[in-house]
Amino acid sequence: MKFQAKSAVVVVALAVALLGFMKAQPSDDFPKGKPGAEIEFRIADGELGSSIAANLVKSEVIKSAAKFIAEFDKNDKAKGISPGSHRINQNLPVSEAISQLLDTKRLNNLVVVTEGSTLGDVIKILKSNDHISKSNSDFRKVISLYPKSSTSLEGSLFPAHYSFEADTTLSKALESMVAKAKIESESVGLNSGYEKFTPFQVLTIASMVQIEGDPTNFAKVSRVIYNRLKIGMALQLNSTVQYAANLRGKITLSTKATQINSPYNTYKHAGLPPTPISNPSTAAIKATLNPASGDWLYFITVAPGDTRFTKDFAEFSQWNTEFNKNVAAGKFK
Repeated sequence: MKFQAKSAVVVVALAVALLGFMKAQPSDDFPKGKPGAEIEFRIADGELGSSIAANLVKSEVIKSAAKFIAEFDKNDKAKGISPGSHRINQNLPVSEAISQLLDTKRLNNLVVVTEGSTLGDVIKILKSNDHISKSNSDFRKVISLYPKSSTSLEGSLFPAHYSFEADTTLSKALESMVAKAKIESESVGLNSGYEKFTPFQVLTIASMVQIEGDPTNFAKVSRVIYNRLKIGMALQLNSTVQYAANLRGKITLSTKATQINSPYNTYKHAGLPPTPISNPSTAAIKATLNPASGDWLYFITVAPGDTRFTKDFAEFSQWNTEFNKNVAAGKFK
């Protein structure tokens, strides 16, 4: 019994010693609710999570680079941290540091490339941004996402939030958007193409899907396009004519507009337009890589939220009449 009593005392003593040792070890995270001063923190284009972590420690934002990397790797949203100039507090727990880096309100001189925007839209936004240099606006040497297929940057500028340091050239800003597109295209499998269609052709189709549909029916719209291409039927998509004639945003399209002389006029020319017509979202690209199963050849949005698909031209014509009545009744305003 005496031996057992001594053993118990030793175990308790060891437990107390271990607890004291654990308390003496410094935490690898700053405490919550005690942020330090706000600083400017820069993230370079294409910078890796390990580099971001090391710089955060150096800037006294977080304590442990290893803890940041572990959190970064398991947090899918963390992959969306944008390059550029961020306002962030020092002395933050890793989870809060990631939250602040994801907060677009903390990005200085925010540039938003929206889904479905065009190269012209992006150029206009960049030229109006205070951090973009006004002295050099030549971007002709910027390489597109698929340069062997097209030198045009249309479709190569990934929709996301960006922030640039002062005096960034227009070319440098565009290059960062193409770099982001390269990362995303690899991530979603775009570089493998779809069936006989090359990655660039899939990107072009996705750019039309983005404008013609919405996330709820992207996969069906892409199937209609593939079905028409398969039988050699002209795509006859309003979005391509609107792109060519600078009529984007219009609900209807006149007969005269469908007769314009442009390689983007898919009423006159069968096959795909020469380049994408917008910067498609990841959702549109995924839907184009994974089209829905169906034999549809026609689709029409009869009313907001009511898009219908059919292989029967007579049924499509009936729906088109219904669409025109809804336009006249102001349902699309």
